[in-house]
Amino acid sequence: MRTRTRIHTTPAGQVLLALTAAGSVLASALSPAVAAPSAGTADLRADVDRDGRVDVTGATDTAGEDRWSVGRGAVYLPNLDDDTKRCPVRGPGGRPLSDAKLAACNDASDKKVNGSADAADLARVRSVPMPGLASGAKGSVQVTAGAKYTRVFLKRSGGWVLVTAGTRLSAAELRSGVEFGVEATDIIRDTAKWDGRAVIRLNVTSAGRTTSDAVTLRVAPLLTHHHLQNTQQVMVTRVPGDSSADQPYRQFVKNLETEVRRAGITKPLVTFDKYGDVWAQDFVEPAYVSMTGPGGRRQAMRVMLRSAQPDREAGRELFEKVRGRDVGVVQVSGVRDSEEWTLNSMGNLETIPPYTHGGRSFPAGRIVMGHRKDTGSKPAQAMRTLLKSQGLQDPLLLDTSWLGVGHVDEFVQFLPADTPRGWRIGVADPQAGLKLLRDAQRDGHGGTRMFSVPRRGDQPAPKETIDQALAARHFVADNTMAAQRIAANLDILKRETGVTDEEIVRVPALYTREAEMSSADGQEVSVPRLTRMGGDPALVYALGRYGQQQWLADGHRSSAARAAAVPTSAYVPGAVNGVLLARDRYLAPRQWGPVIGGKDIFTQAVTAVYTRVGLKVSYIDDWYTYHLGMGEVHCGTNTLRDTATAWWKSN
Repeated sequence: MRTRTRIHTTPAGQVLLALTAAGSVLASALSPAVAAPSAGTADLRADVDRDGRVDVTGATDTAGEDRWSVGRGAVYLPNLDDDTKRCPVRGPGGRPLSDAKLAACNDASDKKVNGSADAADLARVRSVPMPGLASGAKGSVQVTAGAKYTRVFLKRSGGWVLVTAGTRLSAAELRSGVEFGVEATDIIRDTAKWDGRAVIRLNVTSAGRTTSDAVTLRVAPLLTHHHLQNTQQVMVTRVPGDSSADQPYRQFVKNLETEVRRAGITKPLVTFDKYGDVWAQDFVEPAYVSMTGPGGRRQAMRVMLRSAQPDREAGRELFEKVRGRDVGVVQVSGVRDSEEWTLNSMGNLETIPPYTHGGRSFPAGRIVMGHRKDTGSKPAQAMRTLLKSQGLQDPLLLDTSWLGVGHVDEFVQFLPADTPRGWRIGVADPQAGLKLLRDAQRDGHGGTRMFSVPRRGDQPAPKETIDQALAARHFVADNTMAAQRIAANLDILKRETGVTDEEIVRVPALYTREAEMSSADGQEVSVPRLTRMGGDPALVYALGRYGQQQWLADGHRSSAARAAAVPTSAYVPGAVNGVLLARDRYLAPRQWGPVIGGKDIFTQAVTAVYTRVGLKVSYIDDWYTYHLGMGEVHCGTNTLRDTATAWWKSN
């Protein structure tokens, strides 16, 4: 018995397919298909088995063509790239376009196919040839579900023609078989408004009799990357200018280029040059959509997901510079003013690699985001709805209440592993950090300077000793608290993923309340906190560019005072807040810890931990750039990763 939905109607009759809910996985078995229908019956086929070809002679693409699950069903792409770079970035007179107008232009917005690269982004649908069809026969195509978000083109005379309500297929075309190309005009943003599905129906009328057939497609889910996908390119902000304040950033980029080459990455850095927002991790999350193209090759499109921070100008450069061939950009709307700005940075979004546990499977990995359990603040609802609506990476919330900036990348990471699971969890370990200091103090090194970082210009080097650090008010208590909060988050991750204690990598770390200093009016303020937290977009990277003293002198004292009550951040540069450059190469922030016997005790300890799990560690100095700005190497960089793996299969 065939499972295809084939409707025989009079010319005026039409029947629509009932669709299952978005994201549901169909558990029922697919019945085997039988031979193709007679020459006079409409038969429409799509790439249901996702092998890169539409089978019009056999039955591989017939079973389940009217339904969709994670493992089977035709896929089509949201055509959001700009293959010919036709989208304008400025309006009349060179005036900047609004964010909405920047986002409105893409390859799906002009109702035409823009060359061969654009044609490659179309999912193919074909009609089975009807060689015995009468000469007066005619056909038509309509999108009966998802029409608002779907565009269909007809291959005719060597080109692509937009299918409209008036498009008619000739008897000659139907006899030889017709090829269609399908694109989506957007991703799924909210399944309550569109579940991502399109039903395409072919109607054929011959000798007063009409037959119809339909296929169901679903738009490819927008997916974030995980660390089992190889790094292909690294992104960073290149700060304009050549002042002494800019020099540390320029040196960081040079050092990063060296480390990237050493890791075997041959493509040059992608640099953000226009807006000077140094937190390249925070204003964008690289993502991708994909389907199987001709020959079984993956047809993928990178989609840069702009942070849900409408007032963060740096996200505009994604449209102005990065968007192009096979690269699109998506931004969300409807972000409420009450939603905490810093939680919407993309450093607060990481992805667990693929896993199956407790009856749930995440073949493309699973998103984790931080929220403030203590206050109820969460990332923007519009962004969480968008991510959940993809149906594959259901976001998991971790508690980042105890962190000033509040990003998950400040304490947790996911590392490749030669184990059955294929990955481990890396976490910051404040207790291990305290032990390093206590052991040094016990061995008579309490008078050693806590930090070995040299002075830079008018920036004084820290002078506190190990004894002073351990005796400082709140220091031990804050790190004890941080360890407890990290343990509670680990309990969530273990419960959700099945990870055991043996699969956890504990990396020495220390946290502290914000560095305090006095403003001109004598009020104690917390300067570094603002640089990654935001709140006032003008201050996003103020500290790193100008330094603490200059920052206060520039008149920001009141803003700093408002941040004084925020909790903790990394005291020693956070080693887990680094970049996985290759499966076995990890780039960490230089530790600048106490030097005892000619060796930095934190560097030694961090290196030993990563080496034990098969990673070669290198270090890059980010003290006067990202570290004093409440972030580290990871916060200041971003990565474009491999998109070749099929998201419907476990890695």
